[in-house]
Amino acid sequence: MKSVQVEIFGQVYSIKGNDDPAYISELAEYVDLKMKEVQSGTGTADPLRVAILTALTIADELYRVREQHAALGKSAGQGIESLLDVTSEVKAHQNGP
Repeated sequence: MKSVQVEIFGQVYSIKGNDDPAYISELAEYVDLKMKEVQSGTGTADPLRVAILTALTIADELYRVREQHAALGKSAGQGIESLLDVTSEVKAHQNGP
């Protein structure tokens, strides 16, 4: 297990994991940025409140991306079905009546 030190909202954390340390650092930078945005937008100085609001913000982003992903998957599935239908029709016409 690799360990990487990151700073989030002025606090240093030692994170252990199997992921690439650069990836963990990137995630930490994202969380730090989001926390600063939330603090700036709300004016609150309470780190716990900022962390909770940030968690809700990131959860909202995740849910929206999941919904978009599901919609794209459904749309792609419908497109594939249409393409298969057209392919079947073309083959039927090629084979004749």
